[in-house]
Amino acid sequence: MFFNQELRVGFTVGLVSLAFAVTGCSSTHGRARPAPAAQAAAPQTAATVAPQGPSAGADQTATEAAVSHGDGSAPSEAAATAAPAAADQSGGTGASSQPALTREAINPGAPMRYTVKRGDTLWGISTMYLRDPWEWPEIWYENPQVANPHRIYPGDVLVLAYSANGQPQIRLERSIEGGDGVRLEPRLRSTPLDGAIPTIPYSAIAAFLSRPTVVSASEVEHAPHVIAFRDEHQAGGTGNEVYVRGIDAPVGARFTVIHVGEKLRDPDNGHVLGYEGLYTATAVVERPGDPAKLQLLDSERETLRGDVLFAVKESTPLNFVPRAPAQPVRGRIITVVDDVHLIGQYNIVAINRGTSHGVDAGTVLAVDQAGEVVPDRGPASYDSWGRNDTFAHHVRLPEERAGTVLVFKAFDRMSYALVVGASEQMRVADIVRNP
Repeated sequence: MFFNQELRVGFTVGLVSLAFAVTGCSSTHGRARPAPAAQAAAPQTAATVAPQGPSAGADQTATEAAVSHGDGSAPSEAAATAAPAAADQSGGTGASSQPALTREAINPGAPMRYTVKRGDTLWGISTMYLRDPWEWPEIWYENPQVANPHRIYPGDVLVLAYSANGQPQIRLERSIEGGDGVRLEPRLRSTPLDGAIPTIPYSAIAAFLSRPTVVSASEVEHAPHVIAFRDEHQAGGTGNEVYVRGIDAPVGARFTVIHVGEKLRDPDNGHVLGYEGLYTATAVVERPGDPAKLQLLDSERETLRGDVLFAVKESTPLNFVPRAPAQPVRGRIITVVDDVHLIGQYNIVAINRGTSHGVDAGTVLAVDQAGEVVPDRGPASYDSWGRNDTFAHHVRLPEERAGTVLVFKAFDRMSYALVVGASEQMRVADIVRNP
């Protein structure tokens, strides 16, 4: 049971040392991770102290600090594949199939108090507090006195505290504007809260959402499509009018027109998972109906019969909670947006795993460089220099950790993910797996 701790602005209380014993346990990847103390520890009073470490700089958001001082892509000694912790009826963190987090899971520079800023993301805040950001569900304390406890807003204050057995938790003090300043109260708010911080930076995926360069087979199957052009045109450009089936939208609604390109196949079984998407134009509804009539604007290439349309305003939610998969996942990167050769931070990739594999929005996956196959020529000798590698024994090198991706949109058999951490270069066909 957690101690009820209050932190008041304007005074500082001392820290009482917390003693606890540590026992070892194994994570899903064989790395040792301390378990909670077996004996009850002395009560600890959390202190109101100035944030410490580079991640808590007054001029930086948590997201900027996470990018500048560590992207969370490398596993720590305490790394484990953690399933989301359930909340119990009292509002605290409930029992989990994974060992509870201990002090070792907290970043050394994590602040005791942090005021959320505009521009912050949940991933950035998680990286600031935790060695392994995907373990956020295990540290987050759901305060039943706070409206929308799963959402965090600019001005909210996050407080790091510890339970009697040494388990860390993050509590929320919601900011309420009143009078000439801002006061902090853990009470219900009477007006709706808007503008919760997103999990990942919207700017990193905005262009992809408005002009997708990868489209899933499911998206293509259900998308409105061009069936004809007015005045018997065989193709269309800026100023031309097109007829489209499958649109239910009012006059003035805007759509992105995409030409369906090359197939993207699952490297495991050859099934078609999606297609390359080529932006052709923007289309505006002139007359609703079935078919509807739209006018093409801002053309970059010819629009053809069969091209598909997507609403310009994408409804993909970005307030999901980062977490590790609840089951074993192993897949591959099948393509990268913008056709870059080497994949780095904030690139968007498509992977051959989706909701049918236990992957959905918020799932965090590690990326391993696929091991290269090299010839084994045996011990060095003068006779081996001229040996033909065709007849040599070939060996696949081990996979090496290269980065971290966070899924932001998932379908049945594929997903889109943002690279949130990159310690090495990544390529198409690299492995994605439980972190």
